[in-house]
Amino acid sequence: MKNSKRYCIGIDTGGTYTDAVIVEADTGNVVTTAKSPTTHYDIQKGIQAVIEKVLAVSQVAASDIIKTSVSTTLATNALVENKGADVALFVIGFNQRLEVPAVAARFVPGGHTIKGDEVEPLGIQYIVDGVNELKKDVEAWAVCSSMAFMNPVHELVAAKAVKLVSDAPVFCSHEASSKAGMKERASTACLNAQLLPVMQKFLSGISNALSECGISGEVLVVRGDATAMQMQEALTHAASTIASGPAATALFGAKRTNSTHALILDVGGTTTDITLIKDGNPVIDTAGMSIGKWETHVEAVEMFTVGVGGDSLVQLSQGKPMTVGPARVTPVCMARAIPAPDEWIGQGRLSRCISMAPDISQDTINASAILSCLKEYGSMTPSALLEQLGIAEITFEQDLTKLLHKQYVHEIGFTPTDALHVLGKLTIGNSKYAQQAAKKLAIIDGCSEKEFAQKVLTNAERTIEETVLKHLSKREIGGNLASYLTSRERHQLLEISVSLNVPMIGIGAAAPYLLTNVAKRLNTTICFPEHYSVGNALGSVFMAERNCL
Repeated sequence: MKNSKRYCIGIDTGGTYTDAVIVEADTGNVVTTAKSPTTHYDIQKGIQAVIEKVLAVSQVAASDIIKTSVSTTLATNALVENKGADVALFVIGFNQRLEVPAVAARFVPGGHTIKGDEVEPLGIQYIVDGVNELKKDVEAWAVCSSMAFMNPVHELVAAKAVKLVSDAPVFCSHEASSKAGMKERASTACLNAQLLPVMQKFLSGISNALSECGISGEVLVVRGDATAMQMQEALTHAASTIASGPAATALFGAKRTNSTHALILDVGGTTTDITLIKDGNPVIDTAGMSIGKWETHVEAVEMFTVGVGGDSLVQLSQGKPMTVGPARVTPVCMARAIPAPDEWIGQGRLSRCISMAPDISQDTINASAILSCLKEYGSMTPSALLEQLGIAEITFEQDLTKLLHKQYVHEIGFTPTDALHVLGKLTIGNSKYAQQAAKKLAIIDGCSEKEFAQKVLTNAERTIEETVLKHLSKREIGGNLASYLTSRERHQLLEISVSLNVPMIGIGAAAPYLLTNVAKRLNTTICFPEHYSVGNALGSVFMAERNCL
């Protein structure tokens, strides 16, 4: 007898893991969940692996999957880690200086009035000359024309001109914003352009993985404002996915708590994303989200993100305090084919080991001195690589940054995940490697390896706590109290106790280890609902129920 049940699959791709969950469409019951490492060098591989896992365990037929819902933190991570595409901006009909997230900007005559009338003809030659000058140095283009939200014709013609000279993707401000504000529209266009290659790679991986697994049907992507969009729309509105992961976080938290108000914290590999729910719904910032120092016209859940997660790089530097994050690396306990950590790990440049990603073509290796060196001698620290290559330091750093952007290489270092292995709280990786690294770093820091591991976790916890206090105090009171609250324990004559008036909800595999003490210090409660470790994948399914089913 043919199975009459229908199912939805939720997928969340983060910087470290890709999660999947299968849910009965009619009842909302969770059938099974799974995790698989995110394979940045071939994004389809990790996505396909986790889909195959949930299908095999659940024994659900691919043909019974009627809808796929997707969320991701890849866009957020790319911006936090400065790994988005290098973008050049063409500003049409506006000759004032704009500070925007682009490596270069060029002024072009043209633009329109508030009524949509042309101010002057578009300077096509300026665009062609600019593309020819910059195309070797940029990976994407952005176009922002004066009053394009009233008449986008100059942006459309400019984009066409760019495409005739360059193969790199181009994004126009009118595609994402219908509001006034040249600076905000230009920033929105630049951020979309930065993320276009990231989203093209991700959505292609999703599409190919689903096809290989025999899953058809509708595919929805979580927007930052907790609504759904079709997969193709995500390509032209890449910046709308910047808060995709946090939106899924908020949806999961709203569905999984009895409280009408709560603070949701999602501890991922790269970042901890913090969102609010009020009256049972995610709080939406309709004015447009701020991404770092950039103000945009992207509507999204009200969120704040801090560059601390399970895979944040721990660094020791001479005469400076320990840092945890914002860089993400592969934990030493999860690394493969590297020298024993006690042979290389140390301070500064010795905090990382560079390893070549698998399946890199020989032509790509031959074109890079760094890749050729790694192929011949194996993984090594940046210091050892620089010494082996004998090239100028600035050239080395530029070449290594490009390889990291393209994810042809990855970095390995000590992280909070390793610290949890040292303390016996996690056993999913190679605990011996974590202990070797901790012992070497602890000697430098003047303590035992377990004391060092605890210090790492405390550092991460304090950073998350300070971020919560900073943003909530600014939101509720204003900025004056924020700096004092985050440093309140340094004052000898005055003691202030801070209590949150809302409960906390933890999401992500590392959440119980990094958030329990944060909740205690903020005098509030915290819970970790069922399936909290794959909360975003489940939140993406809740989005589909809320918007479409």
